[in-house]
Amino acid sequence: MTPLITVEKLRREYPSGEGTIAVLKDIDLTIEKGEMVAIVGSSGSGKSTLMNILGLLDRPTSGTYCISGQETSTLDNDERSALRREHFGFIFQRYHLLAELSALGNVEIPAVYAGRARAPRRERAAALLGRLGMAERTEHLPGQLSGGQQQRVSIARALMNDAEVILADEPTGALDKVSGDEVLRILDELHAEGRTIIIVTHDPGVAARAERIIEISDGRIVSDRHSQKDATEVAVPATPRAQSPSQIGARVDRFREAFLMAIKALRAHRMRSFLTMLGIIIGIASVISVVALGTGSQQKVLANISSLGTNTLEIFPGTGFGDVRAARVKTLVVSDADALSQLSYVDAVTPTVSTAETVRFGAVEANALVNGVGSEYFVVKGSSLVKGRLFNADSVSSISQDAVIDENAAKALFGDSGLDPIGQVIMVGSVPCRVIGVISSQQGGFGSSDNLSIFLPYTSVQARFIGDMSLRSVTVRVDDSVDTAVAEQAVTEFLTRRHGTRDFFVLNTDDIRQTITSTTQALTLLVSAIAVISLVVGGIGVMNIMLVSVSERVSEIGVRMAVGARRHDILQQFLIEAVLVCLIGGVVGIAVALAFGLAFNAAGTSFTLVFSMTPMLMAFVCSCFIGIVFGYLPARNASRLDPVAALS
Repeated sequence: MTPLITVEKLRREYPSGEGTIAVLKDIDLTIEKGEMVAIVGSSGSGKSTLMNILGLLDRPTSGTYCISGQETSTLDNDERSALRREHFGFIFQRYHLLAELSALGNVEIPAVYAGRARAPRRERAAALLGRLGMAERTEHLPGQLSGGQQQRVSIARALMNDAEVILADEPTGALDKVSGDEVLRILDELHAEGRTIIIVTHDPGVAARAERIIEISDGRIVSDRHSQKDATEVAVPATPRAQSPSQIGARVDRFREAFLMAIKALRAHRMRSFLTMLGIIIGIASVISVVALGTGSQQKVLANISSLGTNTLEIFPGTGFGDVRAARVKTLVVSDADALSQLSYVDAVTPTVSTAETVRFGAVEANALVNGVGSEYFVVKGSSLVKGRLFNADSVSSISQDAVIDENAAKALFGDSGLDPIGQVIMVGSVPCRVIGVISSQQGGFGSSDNLSIFLPYTSVQARFIGDMSLRSVTVRVDDSVDTAVAEQAVTEFLTRRHGTRDFFVLNTDDIRQTITSTTQALTLLVSAIAVISLVVGGIGVMNIMLVSVSERVSEIGVRMAVGARRHDILQQFLIEAVLVCLIGGVVGIAVALAFGLAFNAAGTSFTLVFSMTPMLMAFVCSCFIGIVFGYLPARNASRLDPVAALS
């Protein structure tokens, strides 16, 4: 029959200065299934190193180690983890229980990594604790248990996956005599069940409980003898293994346990977790607020531009606004406006002329801009009627003296009198005009919206004020289905043919809108890029804190590996923690940004922060990405730790 454990010419060397030091020297050892073996020796003799190699926590420098005839040197990390998980149970001198888990949770860990179903797993863990006299303390944390009770939890954990081999490293070293005797009694019971028990100890009294005593000195076996002790006959039935769920179910269960452990780890270090999140919170809140600020300012600018008229082309005489000869160009006339109104892509046209006049009502006198416009002017400009009515085509053709004034003019002329402007007669220069309507103040093409504006039919202004039939400009509203750039080109070609030369220029308000929009977008992008820097800094903070967390939890990582955790399991554990930190930070950052927006909007500024779902979703995805990217390195470092180095 093939021995359970076979060791031949086993050596273990460690670097020491410029050379090496041999801790184990050509060890030959065979252990049969069901034996109870004590490995004894003084401190530094190599007995713990031998146990670590037998438990696949460490690797030999040379030699062979076979388990049931299987050579272990060819196994990869996951295969070694599987053997530790399925065939070995570890009992440590210092218990090595996870502080955040209850007694029941600690016992369950090996079965979690083995992929056992949750309900049978918990039932088995509770049964093992009950068998060891811990039924009433299953929900207690390790810090709430005595040393002997913690060691019982450690033994239950070693039995969770029905291990064939129990490796006990100084199992009574940290216990008083009564607790130590109880632990040895439990080991006797496990041996009686047919399990192989390997105890590492320097205590002759503990070694005497074994059937076979192997003594190591200076890295060599110097004695291998059988004691006179008879096996304890205690009929204790073995607890059957819990059934494993499907592979997908096992992965989901391991992820769930890793997720719960991540939450417990974050709760256990609240302040550190909060400080880690703070960089993410500030970064996410900054990015969202800046984008909202940019969107709000952009909408405010576009609203102001809309007051100039949407989709409009303004045609002026001359070659540009700086042309000193523009006043002498008289070729832009009403017939041009009439011809343009017949084009299919033109929605509305209005001729415009203007002059500055003194306006009087009673004792009130003010300077105002008198605009001569067509009946479609108010449609072209998107003017909002406050009260009264607008003049129509009949008013234009009859050269009427009906006037529409803006709110600034109404306030200046009638504000103190309390009179309704509608129906009142005002003097515009020396021409009496009746006010028929009031419109909201609007931004002119150039100049302040605070100017007083009077609107009359352009025929009246030409005949009664300036005595000139040429136009200051023609404003064309382009149909919404037509691109304004294409319309501008068509209008230019049309008027050039009519005039025989290009003695005019076209101002495309859509060009202004696009220019200002691109400018605000560039500024928003610039400030957002600065805000993103805080996100990167936050991500680096996450990485630093996770690296610190890995260094603080090396022992925990070693325990998890000892009970069968794969490298993937450790990687997943720490990666979930990093992603959780960033996700929670992202959610809080979004909430902070929204709160800031409410406060900003409530302050009554000229524009508001405009939030949208897209930046928030991008911020949320960004926080996940940061967690993965900056959490990967610490998680990878944790998963690559050597189990024996982590435990020590």
